[in-house]
Amino acid sequence: MLRSIFYATALAALVSAPVFAQDLATPTGDVLLTVSGLVENTNVDGTAQFDLEMLEALDGEEIETSTIWTEGTHTFKGVSLYVLVDALGITGENLRATAINDYAVDIPISDAVENGPIIAYRMDGETMSVRDKGPLWIIYPYDDDADYRSEVIYSRSIWQLDRVEALE
Repeated sequence: MLRSIFYATALAALVSAPVFAQDLATPTGDVLLTVSGLVENTNVDGTAQFDLEMLEALDGEEIETSTIWTEGTHTFKGVSLYVLVDALGITGENLRATAINDYAVDIPISDAVENGPIIAYRMDGETMSVRDKGPLWIIYPYDDDADYRSEVIYSRSIWQLDRVEALE
């Protein structure tokens, strides 16, 4: 009986274990996203850097939604903010998301929930160019929850994202 409890506990620990720094590969392609600050799992000079292949390797999620910036409904694919925070061992209260033009917005870590926002790298199956708000765009499931259709949430929906800093 004691042995069964030990094995069950050990298995649970393995299943819920975070991704450690040695498990985070080094990007081989163009770096699309750099995560810094209060990040436990890093791969380059104290940051976690991702190319497209690395982002795609994380559990991808799709959101079908309309936005106030596009016409009609689109399917966005990307890594859940929840998954990214968990995989990198991010701590703190806020994420400062910054675009390639240095526009920045703070997103409370409490937004990183299951079925919440994603860092989209595809729209309707295609990678997004800078001209089309890419290569990364934080998308919330606007059509799924009226709470996501507010000026506050829209302001957090930063496009041309290239940096995230985990802050106190």
